[in-house]
Amino acid sequence: MGDPVGVATDIGGAVEDAVEDAVEDAVEEGVDDGLFGPSSVTWRVQLEPVLWVAGMRALLLQSLHPQVMRATYQNSALFDPKKAWPRFQRTVGFVGTRTFGSRADVETAASRVRRLHATLRGTDADGTEIALDDPQNLLWVHNAEIDSYVSVARRARVVDDAEADAYVAESVRAAEVVGLDPAIVPASRAELAAYFDRVRPQLRLTDEARRGVGGLLTPQPSAPTGIALTLSSIAAISFSTLPRWARRMYGLPGLPTTDLGVTVALRALYTASTLLPDLPAPPDIARARRLVREARAS
Repeated sequence: MGDPVGVATDIGGAVEDAVEDAVEDAVEEGVDDGLFGPSSVTWRVQLEPVLWVAGMRALLLQSLHPQVMRATYQNSALFDPKKAWPRFQRTVGFVGTRTFGSRADVETAASRVRRLHATLRGTDADGTEIALDDPQNLLWVHNAEIDSYVSVARRARVVDDAEADAYVAESVRAAEVVGLDPAIVPASRAELAAYFDRVRPQLRLTDEARRGVGGLLTPQPSAPTGIALTLSSIAAISFSTLPRWARRMYGLPGLPTTDLGVTVALRALYTASTLLPDLPAPPDIARARRLVREARAS
């Protein structure tokens, strides 16, 4: 496959140049479509309701990194039932801004996240300090998120293989705004798979992960009833979308039949969602839906 860091640098640089050119063109027309824009794979993928399953999958996968999970558990309001829902809303809001916001809005939100991460520290079992903004910890969180989005989108047939690779390449810019050097960020599915092969020996299910995941499966008292039940149901489905090795870490069957069954279910969910009216959405997402449809029609 060649040097993955070199490939990531080349592709990441090309993606960044393309994004900058697109932004310059948009600014000339008085429009700022942020990091991606209506012709990107990212906008098309992130607008699909089936990707809620991927968001939960990302949380389940991220929880298998002992150091990241320990530091998160020691700092995050997600594990406080009274604060979990507002914290979850802030996370969803940041992802929405990063994806659909203007460059200025993205930088404002990203700066706030970078400042917060810089102040948070955890303590490992041996007393070693854990920095939440350590590049390797940030890289794990990013890669688990992107792997989840691209895996669900591909299995649901939202994208084909080439579009899935384009999505991973576009995600390099999203990683950069939270403080990662694009040279170390995977820019293709092959590089993403190689990353997980390298990091898998470090992964395991910790007590912190058990508590955190248990909270995901339990309806949060601070969330509206309907939403709380829906999120818990999505979390339960998301277990089946994990890689076989991750399901085994959670003590679940890692059978090929599970993969086949959940792939069929994801395709059915995606097909059903295309037949339903759009869900209510903030203005920037409603605008993105319109622009993506116009871009695809043209």
